[in-house]
Amino acid sequence: MAAKLIHGYEVVIGFETHTQLTTSSKIFSRASTAFGAQPNTQACAVDLALPGTLPVMNKGVVERAIRFGLAIGAHVAPRSIFARKNYFYPDLPKGYQISQFEIPVVQGGEVSFELGDEKKTVRLVRAHLEEDAGKSLHEDFIGQSGIDLNRAGTPLLEIVTEPDMRSSEEAVAYAKELHKIVTWIGICDGNMQEGSFRCDANVSVRKPGQPLGTRREIKNLNSFKFMQQAIDFEVRWQIEQIEDGHAIEQATVLFDPETGETRAMRTKEDAADYRYFPDPDLPPLCVARDWVERVKGEMAELPRVMAERFVSQYKLPEYDATTLTQSKAMAAYFETTAQVCEQPKLASNWVMGEVSRRINTSDIGFDNIPVSATLLGAVIARIHDNTISNNAAKDVFDALWSSGATSSTDKASALQQVDAVIEAKGLKQMNDSGALEAIIDEVLAANTDNVAQYRAGKDKAFNALVGQAMKASKGKANPAQVNDMLKKKLA
Repeated sequence: MAAKLIHGYEVVIGFETHTQLTTSSKIFSRASTAFGAQPNTQACAVDLALPGTLPVMNKGVVERAIRFGLAIGAHVAPRSIFARKNYFYPDLPKGYQISQFEIPVVQGGEVSFELGDEKKTVRLVRAHLEEDAGKSLHEDFIGQSGIDLNRAGTPLLEIVTEPDMRSSEEAVAYAKELHKIVTWIGICDGNMQEGSFRCDANVSVRKPGQPLGTRREIKNLNSFKFMQQAIDFEVRWQIEQIEDGHAIEQATVLFDPETGETRAMRTKEDAADYRYFPDPDLPPLCVARDWVERVKGEMAELPRVMAERFVSQYKLPEYDATTLTQSKAMAAYFETTAQVCEQPKLASNWVMGEVSRRINTSDIGFDNIPVSATLLGAVIARIHDNTISNNAAKDVFDALWSSGATSSTDKASALQQVDAVIEAKGLKQMNDSGALEAIIDEVLAANTDNVAQYRAGKDKAFNALVGQAMKASKGKANPAQVNDMLKKKLA
């Protein structure tokens, strides 16, 4: 499919994403990485770059890099090199950042995702390990800046793509898929507000068939909403500049959510400006094949693999399978529910519908949902065996949600708990055909106009009769049974 043009220009986007790894200590020291500590309380001698200190590699950091490489089908380098990236900034006490340059630990790979009805694939160049810098603080200082070195040395995996994306929508879809992967495999908590998942978008425009244009890097995009707004503004700005006869200068820019505009922060450096050279304090990082194989054997089923399994095992539509595998917790909740009720499509509808709605309004996750998957499975089982209607099931679910009923872990006790709620609320469906027939006879006798309209070909009149029958039964009649019996009576 041809790329969408904007005023005759093709948009070209590449991404650099800094993912903070989930180790409890830093990449080269034992200092804590916990978020929210008082400034400079989690910076040890190594992070402060005091004379005589030496970095020591954190094994857990390497293992998470291996995990990511396996998840995206990349090559995990058996030997990689750490380098010094030289630049001056007040929050970088060493005067250089330890990173990887020529030989990164993860090489190649790809991230695939759905955009509308089309499958997209973004190629990755590399994912390399590096340490984070500190943070400059400006808000509480008049005419000065404060320096917080708590983040100095925090382990990062920088994930770099080829310039494969051709729209802001595609860029956001890629970022969401990458976010899902790194949180799914447990290498990053994905908290964008706390800076655990920071995206930089390299944006340029060109006429179709022309060489790549000059890129501008939008730094530290910390929400998917702002990401799309920032890219869309930057694209419009670059096109306007070119159309007005101005050359685009390579630069680093920031996005201001209040104005919806990007603004230049500094001219963009090239690799040569950083004077990379191998760090003499760190030996090459060697990753043995058996280490990679062990990590591979310990990894959980990946989301794309699980989605394929949901389609084949549970006969779900691809849309359902993709939606249910947005998070590991959601997927696990669905699968337990489906196994309990043995009705996977009904389970899927409930998890994507009623359950997700309540989670969104309550601002909680599937990890701490008040109703266990086993209990939901029991509710759906009672829908399937016609004990309750789908509407009545919502009342049962509401009662379980309000009571915080998470205790039932086996199907038998869950069914007992659900049955008790059904009994207490009087929600059991009417299955007495004789009693239902009497109700329908009364409805037909009292609604002769609707009967006549239906027989004249007006389908809406039939729905009205169904509604009257359900009302007369106080909602306890089986809707399918009501439909069948009405059709027989009206034939």
